[in-house]
Amino acid sequence: MPAPMPTHWDIEKLQGHAAMMVFSALVAGSNSLGKLIANDIDPAALTAVRFMLAAVLLAAAMAASGGLKRRYFQAPWRYLPLGAAYAGFFVLMFHALQRTNPVSTSAIFTMMPFFAALMAWGFFGKNSSGLVWAALVLGAFGALWVVFGGSAQALGAWHLGTGEMLFMLGTASHAAYAVMVPYLRRAEPVAAVTLGVAMSGALILLVLYWPQIWATDWQALPMRVWAVLIYLAVFAGIGTFSLITLAAERLSPAKVTAYTYLTPVWVVIIEMAMGHAIPQPMVLLGGLPIVAALLLLFFETPSAGAAARRPRPKRP
Repeated sequence: MPAPMPTHWDIEKLQGHAAMMVFSALVAGSNSLGKLIANDIDPAALTAVRFMLAAVLLAAAMAASGGLKRRYFQAPWRYLPLGAAYAGFFVLMFHALQRTNPVSTSAIFTMMPFFAALMAWGFFGKNSSGLVWAALVLGAFGALWVVFGGSAQALGAWHLGTGEMLFMLGTASHAAYAVMVPYLRRAEPVAAVTLGVAMSGALILLVLYWPQIWATDWQALPMRVWAVLIYLAVFAGIGTFSLITLAAERLSPAKVTAYTYLTPVWVVIIEMAMGHAIPQPMVLLGGLPIVAALLLLFFETPSAGAAARRPRPKRP
């Protein structure tokens, strides 16, 4: 007999998993490419222009397709915390890349599921199963193993550099975005939410960092900055905004952010392709608990659908 067709709910879950698979690869690219230009431009100026460019391109595409509707932007205050969280992540990422390497930042990024689960529990009372918490702790251990260079002694001493600390704050900011999306979105299309986030992020950065933006000599920037800026605006901007928004409506916060466990894998592959040095085998051993954590979270099913399908408020 032919296998039964997957249910609508199953298809949506698969869409969420596929979205986060691509998301992890795009974020990895922003780590490796961002390192190339980290010292060429002020992080806040770069992020502000990247958000503005993403907003302009997306607004033009939505207007051309007839998808730019005023009703999608009711209660626009909802986009401000989302834009602030996402903008904060990217500003802190580039500050961190000035002080550390892409492998370390990508490893710290795998702690996002742990932060997301804590926030979902602390602010919204959404607890995860014991298996999920075990997976999150396991993945966090693997991430820290990579960050501390595969040294148990360094891990025991627990001394993070400035770059690592900055990126840990940025990762927590990104986790807050994933947790807030299902509560602040009101059935608008993913593109509309993405546009609202890009516009609000750009506005916040313009207000806070106008002196740095004005002082930047845009004409003197090397071509690699503009090339990376286009990647960040289109793929790591519009792309990641849309993917994580789509996934957050279909999966629980822990499962959405679990795909960050793949980011170091993508970074190592990209770094090898770019001809850069790769970590020592002892450091790469940290990938084993990271992969194990991802598998545990992927196959954990009890109450996952209920956790992912939280009711959203209908009114401001």
